[in-house]
Amino acid sequence: MRHPRVGVAILTMGTRPTELADLLDSVAQQDKPATRVVVVGNGSPLPLLPEWVTALELPENLGIAGGRNAALARLREFGDVDVVVDLDDDGLLISPDVFTRLAELFAADERLGVVSFRIADELGRTQRRHVPRLRAADPMRRGYVTTFLGGGHGLSMRMLEEVGGWPEPFFYAHEETDLAWRALDAGWKVLYEPELVLRHPWTSPTRHAVFYRMVARNRVWLAKRHLPVVLVPVYLGLWTALTVARTRSAAGLRAWFAGFAEGLRTPCPPRRPMRWATVWRMTRLGRPPVI
Repeated sequence: MRHPRVGVAILTMGTRPTELADLLDSVAQQDKPATRVVVVGNGSPLPLLPEWVTALELPENLGIAGGRNAALARLREFGDVDVVVDLDDDGLLISPDVFTRLAELFAADERLGVVSFRIADELGRTQRRHVPRLRAADPMRRGYVTTFLGGGHGLSMRMLEEVGGWPEPFFYAHEETDLAWRALDAGWKVLYEPELVLRHPWTSPTRHAVFYRMVARNRVWLAKRHLPVVLVPVYLGLWTALTVARTRSAAGLRAWFAGFAEGLRTPCPPRRPMRWATVWRMTRLGRPPVI
């Protein structure tokens, strides 16, 4: 991509009209204008939007994965986007050169599939869970990783055409990891670039009522879809032990194990185990696909 054209996709459920307006203002202030901006009302009506925004209202909530696929489909119809930027509707681009720097990264590397932004709150703090690597003490350490952050990132449309879009059955949780693993297995790169910042309020993932169930179910689906058979019990065993050790809520643990059982008994095709070369590549990147 010599001069990548940037498109933007934003999902909203209609509960953050002020934050959405501020985010769109920050998109409009980018020194490299977005070719297209699509805002998806995920099962909710949309507020009045600027004329340069394409509005898409879905009749039902399709989850993060389904909503983003709907945005991708609309962007493909236009045919003039090379990189799609997904942004949380309560986020904010605090620098006007985000799209310029992002386009430069994709222009410089034909096999760059994903660029993950750094997420920071109003005080500049980045939560440990928002650093996409095991050694998360330094959120400013740039490098290639094995997953990315859903709140702010750029995706190559060429990569998406090759590996497919978001896993719609996941609805919410681990959809980024599913996409990243497919990209890595196809030879694409995932880059964490902390200089590209999305400002986002400090939050806890457990604010979502379905958090424990979805996280557990989708983790089982990840393993069943992508891991070589001998790694499946290792991956699930390690995550079960970590969850039991970390979770302080008895109700949360009950919901987690219910989701785990749901993942075991329900299919989530297709199963396409990653190559052992990909397992080794992920290990060299610092996160083997067992944890």
